[in-house]
Amino acid sequence: MIKKMSPSENEFDIPAKNCYRMVILGSTKVGKTAIVSRFLNARFEEQYTPTIEDFHRKLYSIKGDVYQLDILDTSGNHPFPAMRRLSILTGDVFILVFSLDNRESFCEVQRLKQQIYETKSCLKNKTKENVDVPLVICGNKGDREFYREVQREEIEQLIAGDEQCAYFEISAKRNTNVDQMFQRLFTLAKLPNEMSPDLHRKVSVQYCDILHKKSLRNKKVKDGDAYGIVAPFARRPSVHSDLMYIKEKAIGGGQSKEKERCVIS
Repeated sequence: MIKKMSPSENEFDIPAKNCYRMVILGSTKVGKTAIVSRFLNARFEEQYTPTIEDFHRKLYSIKGDVYQLDILDTSGNHPFPAMRRLSILTGDVFILVFSLDNRESFCEVQRLKQQIYETKSCLKNKTKENVDVPLVICGNKGDREFYREVQREEIEQLIAGDEQCAYFEISAKRNTNVDQMFQRLFTLAKLPNEMSPDLHRKVSVQYCDILHKKSLRNKKVKDGDAYGIVAPFARRPSVHSDLMYIKEKAIGGGQSKEKERCVIS
């Protein structure tokens, strides 16, 4: 999932345990990229452009601790099933998106939820038992209630009994329930709520010295201090890096190297 190197090589010195990947999955034209745009830039783009795969990175300084959140915005067409499986294997938190006015997109979310649990279970212990996967299902385009094709009763049945799964009806266009959805996702993942777009101060990359460990040592960090920075030139880790991460995780190697750090690249 994340490239690692020794602390001396990593300027920001972010512990591997503070590095996470959020994966957004769903059919085409359901609003996945619009949700990411709201999260990163508080904007909504009217023009639709098909997504092949977009990678973003956001860095946080929260109460003196530094976090890295990688965001993988996947294609709704998923022409390469192996790549989608790799995205699931390397993901830590998930957002599944369907459109309330499109029943087929809801059926796709049902399939994706099952695939995530089966894939994660296989990685954990080669069985199909349930594993804890922080996951939020989003019914997007709530501003188009008149054209609704998916009823709430069906959605409640999908998430019934799953404590690690939550559901929100949102509108990326009107920014309805988007912040609340992210807060719930981070709570499920036991991550700071301040990662949500409305709970931290947005600063530009020019002020990224607040992430530097040496800078933090000389500051009295207030309890409420939380900053977020969108990395402007983030690059997706290579497929080789992802595969090596999965291999290490499968054999337990990644848990024993406490001094490893994730790279800001």
